[in-house]
Amino acid sequence: MKNTSYKFLSLVMMLVAFWGCQEDAEMHTEVTSVKTLYSPENNAYMNLGAQSSAIFEWEAAKAADNGVVLYDVVFDEEDGDFSDPLFVLPSDGRGMQRRLTLPFSELNRIAEMAGIQPEGVGKLQWSVQSSKGINVQEILDIRTIEVERPAGFPAPDELYLTGTATEAGEDLGNAILMKKTSANTFEAYTSLKAGSYFFAERNAGEPDTYYIDGDKLRADGETAYDGEEKVYRIRVDFSNGTTEIHEIGAVELWFAPNGEFLTDLPYTSNGTWMVEDYPIEFKQESWGRDERYKFRFMVMDAAGNSTEEWYGSTNGDNQRPNESTGPAYWYMVPVTNDRWNNCFKFATEVDNAAADIQIIFNADVSNYTHSVSVE
Repeated sequence: MKNTSYKFLSLVMMLVAFWGCQEDAEMHTEVTSVKTLYSPENNAYMNLGAQSSAIFEWEAAKAADNGVVLYDVVFDEEDGDFSDPLFVLPSDGRGMQRRLTLPFSELNRIAEMAGIQPEGVGKLQWSVQSSKGINVQEILDIRTIEVERPAGFPAPDELYLTGTATEAGEDLGNAILMKKTSANTFEAYTSLKAGSYFFAERNAGEPDTYYIDGDKLRADGETAYDGEEKVYRIRVDFSNGTTEIHEIGAVELWFAPNGEFLTDLPYTSNGTWMVEDYPIEFKQESWGRDERYKFRFMVMDAAGNSTEEWYGSTNGDNQRPNESTGPAYWYMVPVTNDRWNNCFKFATEVDNAAADIQIIFNADVSNYTHSVSVE
């Protein structure tokens, strides 16, 4: 009889302990919603081009066990209902503080996700959800902020030029890869004909696209071109959302010994100029035969102003190239219009021969370069 009583008491104690643990577990996850947002004020304006941060603060939620409450700040579009928010991130202190310090650069990224264009003004909604890691509470208070985005976009790893106005046509798979000239800038030397063109981050799938609007870079569109077929240098800067288009006129071979331009190099395609079978004769001097040369590009801006751009060697002076000369010798860099400095030298076999001279300014080469060959 006693044994039966002990078993019954043990069972009762186990049930009491189980119910107690269950109640403790429920209490450990119980937390109130955030009832009041403190800052920023509703409809506060923020210019995201400044080097600053937005500070978000709110009233504390309460946990049934008086323990730690976790907070997530949620953002949505102006007309969103937070059922599928744009962005969610924990508050400062890995979600344990009643404050979020958000750099404007990050807020700019959220604004981009909301479809607000660079240099555009738009609104975002924000609120705070409380939890104990589970049992996330509903949103009670919602505020709006008005943001002005700076110019510019995050720079892609690659940029392609495509469209009916381009040399490659409108097939994205054949798009022209632009030269990446810095972390945020790209350029292409190419011809345009009547049609339209735009830029794409990839040459397959459904990439993000951009277009030129005046001198600004915009997202999701294309630029119409209705002029004559001409050669252009197109530059794109993602850091500030600007573009430059310059017409490339005559590209000429400067022969320093005579102080004159020997010939134009006609444009072919894909950022390449070439003259074939051009006769080259060095100039006889008292000390030997002089063979120095470099190149001049005539460049015209959108206003019709024409300027000279000279390209020559990275070295102030050079020796004649030979079979062992490395590719860096042929690299072309901007230089001054000085008659002699930064000139290349023709190889010995070019003297009194017909030469093929080619300039290559495209993304197929590591550095803009040229070649001189004779048969």
